[in-house]
Amino acid sequence: MSSQRPSPVRRIAAPDISARKGGVPIVCLTAYSAPMAELLDHHCDLLLVGDSLGMVVHGLPNTIGVTLEMMILHGQAVMRGSSRAMVVVDMPFGSYEGAPESAYDNAARVMKETGAGAVKVEAGAAVVDTIAFLVERGIPVMGHVGLRPQAVMTDGGFRAKGRCQSERESILSTARATAEAGAFAIVVEGVAEQLARDITEAVAVPTIGIGASVGCDGQILVTDDMLGMFDWTPRFVRRYADLRSEIDRAAAAFSEDVRQRRFPGTAEIYFAKAGQA
Repeated sequence: MSSQRPSPVRRIAAPDISARKGGVPIVCLTAYSAPMAELLDHHCDLLLVGDSLGMVVHGLPNTIGVTLEMMILHGQAVMRGSSRAMVVVDMPFGSYEGAPESAYDNAARVMKETGAGAVKVEAGAAVVDTIAFLVERGIPVMGHVGLRPQAVMTDGGFRAKGRCQSERESILSTARATAEAGAFAIVVEGVAEQLARDITEAVAVPTIGIGASVGCDGQILVTDDMLGMFDWTPRFVRRYADLRSEIDRAAAAFSEDVRQRRFPGTAEIYFAKAGQA
């Protein structure tokens, strides 16, 4: 018998994602737990521990109430459940918009306590210098432009971006600055289709679309939306399953079996061993 152990799987890292610019599209999904990460790991290049977990898992009305501790806890779970995909953890609202030094302390904590491969920040004019500050100090950063969920209070809701010329130019400029600051990839969310294509052509790093364009270098969806866990989903989501209905059906069947004393049955209970009281 050979004493050699199988070689461990090398995780995909930021340079691997950057090298995919213009190549085979990058597959990304969100993950918030170890079991889901294990299921998705084989299929995805990148798993995002998104601050969307505040709404998807914790029932919050938006992402504003998500804390650094919540992101770290879920990041640890996703790292335990995955072995191949790159894991990126969102920096929550209020954890990076201040002084770059404070942002570094928070990002370094996320990296140390989760073991994730990078952090993601919602980019804006005030954040570009912080991205450069983090990258220069060894923290891979993914940017995020267009519809920014953490700006929901100033935007007055979740709405598509880049439909007027002034907004288009602002988003395009931010995307260029984000790439130049050192981000290894940029999420482009909820923008007019042509703007997504223009951003993809304008930056040297991969773009990951969500509600954007098939012309982006990759795509991401919130996994629970994709699996049909909610009654309503955004226009840009394609449902690949209807787990909400399946869970409802299973729970109803269990409830009925319990009330009719059909569960547990002989196959689900234990009996004393033969000859023992």
